[in-house]
Amino acid sequence: MTRVIVASDLDRTLIYSSAALALTMPDARAPRLLCVEVHESRPLSYMTETAAGLLTDLGDAAVFVPTTTRTRKQYQRINLPGPQPTYAICANGGHLLVDGVSDPDWHAQVTARLADRCAPLAEVQEHLLRAADPVWVRKHRVADDLFAYLVVERELLDEDWVKELAVWAENRGWTVSLQGRKIYAVPQPLTKSAAMREVARRTGADLTLAAGDSLLDTDLLLAADLGWRPGHGELADTDFTAPSVRALPERGVLAGERILREFLGAVRDA
Repeated sequence: MTRVIVASDLDRTLIYSSAALALTMPDARAPRLLCVEVHESRPLSYMTETAAGLLTDLGDAAVFVPTTTRTRKQYQRINLPGPQPTYAICANGGHLLVDGVSDPDWHAQVTARLADRCAPLAEVQEHLLRAADPVWVRKHRVADDLFAYLVVERELLDEDWVKELAVWAENRGWTVSLQGRKIYAVPQPLTKSAAMREVARRTGADLTLAAGDSLLDTDLLLAADLGWRPGHGELADTDFTAPSVRALPERGVLAGERILREFLGAVRDA
């Protein structure tokens, strides 16, 4: 029997904030939603009830690996339906959780690789603090001592500044990604794909499936045997394509439902 792992991005791929739902249909035809994340006593992220059922089926049929740029603390706020995942990838691959606990050997390997191959976090953080305009910056954050991000007012953001930041960062071995109201600066060696490969090695997987919507998911999609991206996000905006990656037309929360259908179909065909 083929052993399959499914490594999927979460935010704007499987789960959606109220601002990202894209409920463009008439109200009476809107899908029923399940809240899967609460933060500070308020509902924060959702999936459709149909998607929740599909994810439960997927967890029974394959090794489902939530794969996110979120920190461990942010990830642990999420309450996904279905079996509790044995593995989860957090901090863009910086932490590999095994039964909810970060694997120390994996984290040590990652931090050594970052120290060897790219500029230190402190240099990038200092540049962001100095160069970002307080008119549109709302928060400066460091995630698990691995990467930095800004929370911004998107309508006030100078997108040329983001392009200039990307060039500055690339020369220092870092990647920049704009996702919703967040601008991420992430070391290039810090990848979801490396952690996915480690899970595949540990589980003896014969087939790897993946999905994601942002620039930081590119390596994950290319490393998987089959991948999917929704009709929204950075990858859709840049018309990202690859032979093994299927671009889906759905946008918003219905894209999450479609992605889970595609995962289940591929698992059943394996």
